[in-house]
Amino acid sequence: MPKIAVLPGDGIGQEIIPEAVKVLQAVLGKNNLKFEYQEYLIGGAAIDQTGKALPLETLNACQEADAVLLGAIGGPKWDVLPAPERPELGALLPLRKELNLYANIRPVKMVPSLLSASTLKEETVKNVDLVVLRELTGGLYFGEKGRHDHPPAAYDVLVYTEIEIRRIVELGFQTAQERRKKLCSVDKANVLESSRFWREIANDVARHYPEVELTHMYVDNAAMQMVRYPAQFDVIVTENMFGDILTDLASMLGGSIGMLASASMNGKKGLYEPAHGSAPDIAGQNKANPLATILSAAMMLRYTFELHAEADQIEKAVTKVLDAGYRTADLAKPHEKIVGTREMGDAVIAALA
Repeated sequence: MPKIAVLPGDGIGQEIIPEAVKVLQAVLGKNNLKFEYQEYLIGGAAIDQTGKALPLETLNACQEADAVLLGAIGGPKWDVLPAPERPELGALLPLRKELNLYANIRPVKMVPSLLSASTLKEETVKNVDLVVLRELTGGLYFGEKGRHDHPPAAYDVLVYTEIEIRRIVELGFQTAQERRKKLCSVDKANVLESSRFWREIANDVARHYPEVELTHMYVDNAAMQMVRYPAQFDVIVTENMFGDILTDLASMLGGSIGMLASASMNGKKGLYEPAHGSAPDIAGQNKANPLATILSAAMMLRYTFELHAEADQIEKAVTKVLDAGYRTADLAKPHEKIVGTREMGDAVIAALA
C-alpha cells in the first residue's frame, strides 16, 4: 500500500491538510484504491515538542514514504529564534535538500467562475494557463551566508552548478513539449554571471528540442509582463529566488494564493504543498481556503502515482464547486456567501459523488 507522510505543520496547515486527506480518501475509495497516511511533526509545532524544526523521525519518514503532503510552517511565535533554527530555514529548506526536490511545479489556470476574484481586469486574466518551474535546491537560498562585524556587513552567495541548471531546464522543455511548446527562461543575464551561465545552458539544451520555442526574459520584465499580458506564457523556467517571487505574483492571476497548488519533485518522488503560508491571523477559525491543498493532492495522484483519472476527478470537482458559487473569504466578493474550510472540503467531496 502506498505510504503518504502527512505533515500538517503550523497555523492553517492543521486545518487544510485534513480536508485534502478526506478528499483523497473519497476519490480513492470511489475507485477501490487505498493509501496509508501517517502524521509527523514539522516546523514550529516540531520545535515546541522536540526542539527541532525537522526531527530525524520526520525526515526518515519522508525519505521512506512514497510521497509527502505538507500543510504550512512558520509563524510569529518562532521568528525570535536564530535564523537557522526557524521553521523555514530549519525544516523546509533542509527537507528539500535531503530529498533532492530540485523542481518546483506551480500551475496557474484561470477558472472562469473566478474571473471576478482576480484583482486584474477580466480581459487580462481570462485566458491564463501557465506553469512555472522553479529550481529549488540551488542558488541564493542555499549558498554561503554570513556577517562581518568590522565594518558591519552581511552576505549571501549565489552559486549554480551546470547539473542544477541543466536538469530543471530539461524538465522545462519536456513540460512545454507536452503543452503549447513555448518555454520562457527567466534570468537576469544583463547583471548576474550566474544568469549568463543559466542562459548558455538553456540555449544548449534547446538544441535537443527543436519543436519547442525558447525565449529569454529578464526577471523584472517577466514580472511586468505577467501582469500586463499573462496569457503569452505557457511554461516558465527560472532559478530559485526569481521563481519564489514570480509564483506568488502568478497566484493572483487565478484569484487568490489560496488556489495555487504546488509540487516539489525529484523524479516520481514528490512533496506536495499549497503555495501559501501558515496564515496565523486566521488559524483555528475555519476560514482558510483548502483548495490549493486539495489541488496539490491531485498533483500527487498525477505525478507520483500516475492516477490521472483520479486527479482529473478532483480538479473537475473543485471547478464544479466554484461554478456552484462556493467561496472562502479570500475568494468572495461582498455579496457572495462565504463558507468555511471544512464546508469547502465537504462540497468537493459531494461534487466527486
